Amino acid sequence: MPDNFRLEEMGEMAGADIPAGPLYTLNCTVNGRALSLEVPPGRRLLSILREDLELTGTKRSCEIGRCGACMVLVDGRPVNACLTMAYQCGGAEITTIEGLGEAGLHPVQRAFLEEGGFQCGYCTPGMVISVVGLLRENPSPAQEDIEEALSGNICRCTGYGGIMRAVNKAIESGVSP
Repeated sequence: MPDNFRLEEMGEMAGADIPAGPLYTLNCTVNGRALSLEVPPGRRLLSILREDLELTGTKRSCEIGRCGACMVLVDGRPVNACLTMAYQCGGAEITTIEGLGEAGLHPVQRAFLEEGGFQCGYCTPGMVISVVGLLRENPSPAQEDIEEALSGNICRCTGYGGIMRAVNKAIESGVSP
């Protein structure tokens, strides 16, 4: 990037899908449901989830991968849906916040509710997804592991006290995501 380049100059390009070309057949699983969609290969996963599949729990915010509001699990790993293109999801298993609880709330979601791990709630889906991803990898994480797992998520309300209580409650209750 040139030294004089500023993010503001990108305008709408920052969060835009790559222009349409030939369509790509995206075969994947979303929240346990096998799907086959015809989409431009450069279409962002965030747009597919929110606009095509109407899964609006995945939030649109910064659109440059800095806030974590759009976090989803792709093959069990947390990823920013705003930075993930359709062609990268072929054959993937995608889980959104809506797909976490098979019969009601997921235990991490319940811990967030019980411990007040939210204020306005906009960051909450991304936070929950990141915690679920962490606990799948490491059911007994150290404090540093928790902080690292949440480092890609921003709470603009500064609700981190409740978030950390919720994470610790989920860990203490032996959540097995």
